[in-house]
Amino acid sequence: MSGDHDKQHDGQHNGHIDKVSGIETTGHSWDGIRELNNPLPRWWLWTWYATIIWAIGFTIAYPAWPMIHGYTKGVLGYSQRAEVARQVAAAKAGQSQLRNQLAKTPIKKIADNPELLRFALAGGKAAFGDNCAPCHGRGAQGGVGYPNLNDDDWLWGGKITDILQTITHGIRAPNDDDTRLNDMPKFGLDKMLDKKQINDVAEYVLSLSGKSQDKAAATRGKAVFDEQCVACHGDNGKGMQELGGPKLADAIWLYGGTKADIVRQINIARGGLMPAWGKRLDPVTIKSLAVYVYSLGGGQ
Repeated sequence: MSGDHDKQHDGQHNGHIDKVSGIETTGHSWDGIRELNNPLPRWWLWTWYATIIWAIGFTIAYPAWPMIHGYTKGVLGYSQRAEVARQVAAAKAGQSQLRNQLAKTPIKKIADNPELLRFALAGGKAAFGDNCAPCHGRGAQGGVGYPNLNDDDWLWGGKITDILQTITHGIRAPNDDDTRLNDMPKFGLDKMLDKKQINDVAEYVLSLSGKSQDKAAATRGKAVFDEQCVACHGDNGKGMQELGGPKLADAIWLYGGTKADIVRQINIARGGLMPAWGKRLDPVTIKSLAVYVYSLGGGQ
């Protein structure tokens, strides 16, 4: 014996029934506490055995065990990679008719075909998430230096053909002769205007959206604006989309609309670069992207 928890054999276990539970005991007891003979249900055991047999069969039939070089292939020769490739090929085959139709349909006519329009919008949304969202945001809301595509304020025009041209050839994209290109002069860095003139013209720009707090400076700034800025931004800052000149008479700003933001822009003239996606994506994807972006905030 070895202490209070010695395991003892009960010679009366044959046919001995526990008085409280009514279950036969196993013949073992610990400190006078008898162990009941209460085995698992047979259905549970057979189910457990069946799962073991199924698991062994599965590892034989399908790829399962990692090896030093590769893995067991399974007698059925199944490959999940091959299955995914088959499914992708089947999906492309199913889409081929609509893709061919989209390729042949002029972009202005796509909206006339509801099924084709849905296909283009779905493809354009997926392509936007993969290629455009890093700059314009998942919801196309933009950010500082990246245009919001949900409104009707467009640098280079919001017609669907304008959007198609911009996506295809980009903005200031290198190695594309048809890219959108117009650079704002660096009026401060290049000594084209002095600090006082820049302050005055910034005040005038603020006055176009009713935010000026210095009427005299805004009046002086208008003369500078008319001489230096009208050519691209138009009279009264209404913008010129054919030149990519932003509209300055609203509350939509690409680089910020505070006095300091405007002064900085006049000084250093920041300008973004958008890739020429026509060199990276196929024509059907480009067309789908244009349809999707147009649906967000086009309509001009």
